[in-house]
Amino acid sequence: MMATAKKPRRPIPKKPSNPSLRDPVGVYCRVRPLSRPDQECCIEVLNDTTVQMHPPDGYRVFRNGEYRETQYSFKEVFGTLVAQKKLFDVVAKPLVEDLIRGKNGLLFTYGVTGSGKTHTMTGSPGDGGLLPRCLDLIFNSIGPFQAKRFVLKLDDKNGVDVQCEVDALLERQKRDVMPVAKPAPAKRQIDPEIADMINVQDQCKVEEVDEDNVYCVFVSYVEIYNNYVYDLLEEAPFDPMKPKWTNCNTPVRNGDFIPPQSKVLREDQNHNVYVAGCTAVEVKSTEEAFEVFWRGQKKRRIANTQLNRESSRSHGVFIIKLAQAPLDADGDKVLQEKEQIVLSQLSLVDLAGSERTNRTKAEGNRLREAGNINQSLMTLRTCIEVLRENQMYGLNKLVPYRDSKLTHLFKSYFDGEGKVRMVVCVNPKAEDYEESLQVMRFAEMTQEVEVARPVDRPLCGLTPGRRFRNPAFQEELSRKLEMRGGPVDAETEEQSVLETILQNFPPLPACELLDINDDQTLPKLIEVLEKRHKLRQMLIKERSKAALAFKTMLQEFDCSVASQENYMKGQLSEKEKTIAGQKTEIERLEKKTKTLEYKIEILEKTATIYEEDKRNLQQELESTSQKLQRQASDKRRLEARFQGMVAETAMKWEKECERRVAAKQLEMQNKLWVKDERLKQLKAIVTEPKNAKPERPSRERDREKPVQRSVSPSPVPNAPPVRLRHRRSRSAGERWVDHKPPSSLPTETVMQPHVPHAITVAAASEKALAKCDKYMLTHQELASDGEIETKLIKGDVFKTRGGGQAVQFTDIETLKQESPTGRKRKSSPSNADSPEDAAESEWTDVETRCSVAVEMRAGSALGPGYEHHAQPK
Repeated sequence: MMATAKKPRRPIPKKPSNPSLRDPVGVYCRVRPLSRPDQECCIEVLNDTTVQMHPPDGYRVFRNGEYRETQYSFKEVFGTLVAQKKLFDVVAKPLVEDLIRGKNGLLFTYGVTGSGKTHTMTGSPGDGGLLPRCLDLIFNSIGPFQAKRFVLKLDDKNGVDVQCEVDALLERQKRDVMPVAKPAPAKRQIDPEIADMINVQDQCKVEEVDEDNVYCVFVSYVEIYNNYVYDLLEEAPFDPMKPKWTNCNTPVRNGDFIPPQSKVLREDQNHNVYVAGCTAVEVKSTEEAFEVFWRGQKKRRIANTQLNRESSRSHGVFIIKLAQAPLDADGDKVLQEKEQIVLSQLSLVDLAGSERTNRTKAEGNRLREAGNINQSLMTLRTCIEVLRENQMYGLNKLVPYRDSKLTHLFKSYFDGEGKVRMVVCVNPKAEDYEESLQVMRFAEMTQEVEVARPVDRPLCGLTPGRRFRNPAFQEELSRKLEMRGGPVDAETEEQSVLETILQNFPPLPACELLDINDDQTLPKLIEVLEKRHKLRQMLIKERSKAALAFKTMLQEFDCSVASQENYMKGQLSEKEKTIAGQKTEIERLEKKTKTLEYKIEILEKTATIYEEDKRNLQQELESTSQKLQRQASDKRRLEARFQGMVAETAMKWEKECERRVAAKQLEMQNKLWVKDERLKQLKAIVTEPKNAKPERPSRERDREKPVQRSVSPSPVPNAPPVRLRHRRSRSAGERWVDHKPPSSLPTETVMQPHVPHAITVAAASEKALAKCDKYMLTHQELASDGEIETKLIKGDVFKTRGGGQAVQFTDIETLKQESPTGRKRKSSPSNADSPEDAAESEWTDVETRCSVAVEMRAGSALGPGYEHHAQPK
């Protein structure tokens, strides 16, 4: 009999994740070898899970100069001598196995620029990285079970369409006649540039691959550059009006950078984020897939910086999509149901390295690229921090996935759509210590994030093993029929079954009637037919009884199975309730435990910080007390020194005061003596008899008689005109400040006061006083007779304690001139004037007045002119 195709059962709707089961993000560390053996190393691998970082020489962590070594733990640490195969077996191979089983995966490399991320992902000639090894493992596992081209096709909404063999054949023929680049056959000469990278000799494969499915692999390659997504596999049509692009992704015309058309990110019906309009190439071999990757890698943006000759300026995302479609019940054709197709994907991400512009010396576009790279990595770090806080403290903060295209593309993975693994690449050289420290802290925080475990894919509902079992049955049946010599078809088999059944009936007698009067043949035939009918009725009754008994047995079995099923359902529901309650309690206790562990960790860190602060404060207290003791001893020494200086200064000033007092006493005695002499002369003049008038000497006798003249004689009115000359002052040998106010008027007399080497100023100033030791103020006022009277007020300049200058007035000289017509003097001796007029004439004579009191000293009644003095500064 021919097996008929049975329609499978509808699968259970796929849940996005299993929230009760969570797996932490797997974080691995790989240490790059030093480029030169004489370089200083700041990272040491302690064991398979721990590395230790110590500050380089000259780097101080704390202000007191202590060096602190920090240790970081990972799921596994790969040293400088670890081969690419071991790294692949531990990190990437489990993700490929999950990919073939219908689960998603994300693997990305993280680190500073020049730490070996691209080498880890791509590899080098002769030593392929994670990406070519993943492709090799996939095709080694699904090679015999791959579908023909175009049987499965990706649609525009991140889904898969299935086509029949005829449509696929027509599309293959259409592709063959189109003048486009055809996919490379599996057995052709590959590019020698990449031949060594994909020449993997391990030939490893995944066990337990579902042989009842057909598989189809699609690859895509995009880059995230300046927070824009670009398709590296997109073939732009040739346009002569648009500029051509070089290998550095810059146009030839005008020299300006014009970015290609960017792609947008969208979500499908299962809330998985995908790149809309991205090119997906169907590949059938490792070589073909890696050639597609290498074609996109040549378009990826790289640049030369101070730290890396080929620095990636964008995040590269290579996406491997694996579509699985079950075979029909016969096991020879693909089941034409879109709902039965399972699409899984593995994203291999080569992140651009974080960098500091003061080290890379980036300018212009390189500076802008570095800013966008650091910003996207900072957004990734922020998302990890928010996820960690939400899980540890039961918060519901919004994770800022949409702040960056990088985190938005990975959103579905962190929401529970697959495993997430990260390879932290570090460079142990001392120059990268600070950047590596930040990378280690981010990796330590990422390990605390848990991702919900995805559910297993639903069963198809068809008989397992049908791919090989049905063809084997058909071959065995054909072989047996050929041995019997019968036709090899289903009708022969049915006839043989009928013949076997008919052999149990009585044989029919000969039915040939030779004579019309034969009355025995027909009765015999009727008798045989009646026996056959009775036998047939008996077989029908037995069949009915057997069918009824079997039906009764089936009903009883069904009832027993239903009762057992109800009982098992009740027991199962009770167990599920108990398990759910226990899981809830376990989750609560786990959250409480994590919270307490986190609090304990915070308290331990706080206690450590407080202990360090206490130790630092004790050291500061000891140093401060020593400093205070030194200051106290210095203070005592200074006090003793100042006491000696004070005593010495006091003694010195006592002697100086005694000397000054003695000099002052002598000066006062001299002044008193002069005053007494003047008073005696004045008394003699006053007491002289009035009738004894003094004879006024003539001018000739005045010139001959040696008369004591004053220091500043008045000019002779009747003298003939002589050449103008100056009177020499008594203080001509010293440095003077000649203070003449702007209001002073020239007198134009013959005798003028003249002080050589004097500084003439219009207003007294400290600068002028500091340069001289004498001071003279010229003061003019109007006398009672209407003439100008000039007073020269003199004084000594000395310094004050405050650092200023002061003037002590010691002398006043008065210069006075009169008109000849205005003098009241006796015209002739024959005039009989009264004694009062004679006395008045005597006192009004200029020479007489000058001889009596021309020079005045300090302390006498000087009049208003004495009040003028310099203000001490």
